[in-house]
Amino acid sequence: MEKKVGLIEADEDQGKCANDRPSSRLPGYFKRSPKERVALLVEQGRITAQDAELLQSHADSFPMSVADSMIENVIGTYGLPLALGLNFVINGRDYVVPMVVEEPSIVAAVSHTARIVRDAGGFEVETDPSLMIGQVQVVGCADPEAAAERLRQSAPKLIEAANALQPNLVARGGGARSIEVRVLGEGSSRYTTMVVLHLVIDTCDAMGANLINTMAEGIAPLVEEISGGAVHLRILSNLADRRMVRAQCRIPHRLLAWRGFEGHRVAQGVAMASEFAELDPYRAATHNKGVMNGIDAVALATGNDWRAIEAGAHAYCAMGQGYRPMATWHNEGDALVGRLELPLQVGTVGGPIRLHPVLKVAYKLLDIESASELGAVMGAVGLAQNLAALKALATEGIQRGHMSLHARSVAATAGARGDEIERVAQQLISEGEIKVHRARQILEGS
Repeated sequence: MEKKVGLIEADEDQGKCANDRPSSRLPGYFKRSPKERVALLVEQGRITAQDAELLQSHADSFPMSVADSMIENVIGTYGLPLALGLNFVINGRDYVVPMVVEEPSIVAAVSHTARIVRDAGGFEVETDPSLMIGQVQVVGCADPEAAAERLRQSAPKLIEAANALQPNLVARGGGARSIEVRVLGEGSSRYTTMVVLHLVIDTCDAMGANLINTMAEGIAPLVEEISGGAVHLRILSNLADRRMVRAQCRIPHRLLAWRGFEGHRVAQGVAMASEFAELDPYRAATHNKGVMNGIDAVALATGNDWRAIEAGAHAYCAMGQGYRPMATWHNEGDALVGRLELPLQVGTVGGPIRLHPVLKVAYKLLDIESASELGAVMGAVGLAQNLAALKALATEGIQRGHMSLHARSVAATAGARGDEIERVAQQLISEGEIKVHRARQILEGS
């Protein structure tokens, strides 16, 4: 399993940034208590006192009535830690990034590498428009190629019909943009020949699943009339390759020096680890899991469908020949250059975003204006998370940095509370046996 390691170190970079946003550089934040961390957010003006009370209220932050309105057969709620990834500068703007995740060291690691990239000038991220695909499958056409051509020629009529189904989306500047048609399975003895129509839709600030499905289903009768076939599936595609995010950063070698390792050695190790992932799908799978450690955590914290994001990202990596890494690293002169490219189907409106009270606070902390901006943040987080893993793997290994946080988790599982957690964790580390049964023995004084 890809683990992440890192430390948040202290410095003097605090207060307001040039763009008048609160700085994402919060030295010593990890040393504060949760209550003190929230108080600092109030002091910075990121959230209100009422928001702070909500974040620290366990029972009332997510009422059962809200949970019951979101999904079926509800019997309770299930909490996960909500944390902040710090130090991010993306396209010249500071961000603190809400992240929901259960795995130790992910947040510390991404904050650590974001600090390095911050000192190098920050992340640069480009995002495509919010274009998604609705698929309409047609079977039973007497002449599939001729049917496909009729559908292409009828594109204006199909687009008009689709947009009539979502007038509010069109009013916001979105809607169906184009039609694409393919013939699949022709000449095969195994597969049914089918015509597949792609309805390309601008979903604006929505992820768009429901509105895409509505449009795909709504034009089905017209598709049947034009094609002469029978429509079967009518549903969105989670391979959102028209909705790409491209993130990059350039880090001078000197900024990568770490725990006795010279910067150029760290850079060489990261680049070599990247090459391993480019050549081997077994390594690429774990490499990409490290990228998604960060992206999924932001998706959860912002109420987005992390399963759709995962499906689209991995499908994109498998297009063409072989399975490739989402992020790559190489050296250019005395700098390490990282690049990430993947589809990110995210939204800032709809779904649980309107219902979950803590999600509203998460968006206030993130302080973004669009789904495109959220995608940019996720792309930067994914690239930073990947660097954290490769940096650890290329130097001291993944376990050393992970050990401290893991030991604290084990101590808490064994029943340690307050100051006991750190005392027991340190003894577990010194003994080299980080096990729950040993933590219980330490607590019992044996």
